[in-house]
Amino acid sequence: MKWTLLGVGLLLGMSSMVKAQSTEVATPEELAAKKKASDDEKAKLVKPYNPKANAAKDIEALVAKAKKENKNIMLQAGGNWCIWCLRFNDFVEKTPELKSLVDDNYLYYHLNFSPDNKNEKVFAKYGNPGDKFGYPVFIVLDKTGKMIQVQDSSVLEADKGYDLEKVKEFFETWKPKS
Repeated sequence: MKWTLLGVGLLLGMSSMVKAQSTEVATPEELAAKKKASDDEKAKLVKPYNPKANAAKDIEALVAKAKKENKNIMLQAGGNWCIWCLRFNDFVEKTPELKSLVDDNYLYYHLNFSPDNKNEKVFAKYGNPGDKFGYPVFIVLDKTGKMIQVQDSSVLEADKGYDLEKVKEFFETWKPKS
C-alpha cells in the first residue's frame, strides 16, 4: 500500500510538472525579440510572390509551356509575409542539386496569398489547401494542368529550415514520368 501511494504521488507530481512546462507563456519581451528576428530574416530574403499577378492567366500560360517542354508545374502557394515560404524559396535557390532538379523538371510559380490578393478563384480550383495545411503549401500539376498532388510543407521541415533529403524526395516523386 505504501509503495502504491508513493507511486501515485510521484505520478501526480510529475504530471503537474509536465503541465506547468507546457503552459509556459513567452513574455512580451521574448515575443518582441522573436518577431524582430523573424522580420530581420525576412528583410534579407528574396520576395518571389507578386500580389499584382493574374495567377489564373499565368498558370494557363504555364500549362501551354509545360506541354511543349514536357514538365510538371509546381505551385508554391504562400506570400512574402510568410517566413517559411521565403525560407523554402531561398533553400531551393541556394542548393544546387535542388535548383537543377526543379529547373529540369518543373515550371515553378509562386502563387500569391495575401491581403492584397487572395487569389480565391485559383485556390478554390485546387480545394483551398492553405486552409488545411497553412503556408507554404505545394500544388503539383501535370503538363496538362491536372492537379496530381498537394503537399503540406511541414513534413519537409527541419529545425528552422528544410530537410534536403525530404525536399529532394518530394521533387523526385512528382517530376514528370518519362
